[in-house]
Amino acid sequence: MKKVLFFIGIFVMLCSFNTDKSNQIPSGEKLVYAGSYNMSGLMTQLAQVTLSTEMVNTSNKTYLHLNCELATFSKWDKFFKIRDTYEAYVNPTTLKPSLYKRNIDEGGWTKKEKYVFKGNTVTSTAKRKNCEETTKTFTIGGSTQDVVSLMYRIRTLDFNKMKTGQSQSFVIVFDETQIPVTIKLLGTETVSAGNLGSKNCYKLSIGAKTDVLKGKDKNLIYLTADSKKIPVLMKFSIPVGTGQLALTSATGI
Repeated sequence: MKKVLFFIGIFVMLCSFNTDKSNQIPSGEKLVYAGSYNMSGLMTQLAQVTLSTEMVNTSNKTYLHLNCELATFSKWDKFFKIRDTYEAYVNPTTLKPSLYKRNIDEGGWTKKEKYVFKGNTVTSTAKRKNCEETTKTFTIGGSTQDVVSLMYRIRTLDFNKMKTGQSQSFVIVFDETQIPVTIKLLGTETVSAGNLGSKNCYKLSIGAKTDVLKGKDKNLIYLTADSKKIPVLMKFSIPVGTGQLALTSATGI
């Protein structure tokens, strides 16, 4: 179960494309998902994932705060309790990250991370359970995102200027490692979107150079084919099985 929920954290968390400057991510948006895993042939709901946004003002800058919370449902806590939070503070227009924070508690194993982005340099601090805090400084590419901000960055892409089969490459930094990620447009499909009803959606394939993901075009994300591009369904395939995140509630959109 740990690998399943770890993937959910990354996934919500995971150029021929053009950025649609008119489609900025709104402050006050809240998206709630049910996280399910295929157990003995049945999709079983294990956790809730909540994505939310808010504008934050400091003395000299304004940031968009992107927050992702993952928690197992109470009936599963006795088997493997998860309480994870992922946060990013980004430029409201470009979504370029300035600060990334991760606080996880998975079955009693804890880890806290903080990344400070300055140009092409990241200074990270990490504290694992029963270990000393560590500090590390490393260099990244100019377009490297954290795992949370990438999810929102995808929503600013202009899919109307794409052809089916076109792909875009990104890089995320996770666990102090840069990981290449590829997004490919597979077409459109109508899917259930929680309280939004049925929606025509862009169907995207997500690939990453990691052993967490498995199969070609098996890890999918569906964004509403409108100006909001709300992620309504995410399907994943990992070495230990398959699962999905399905939107149950969308407010403030």
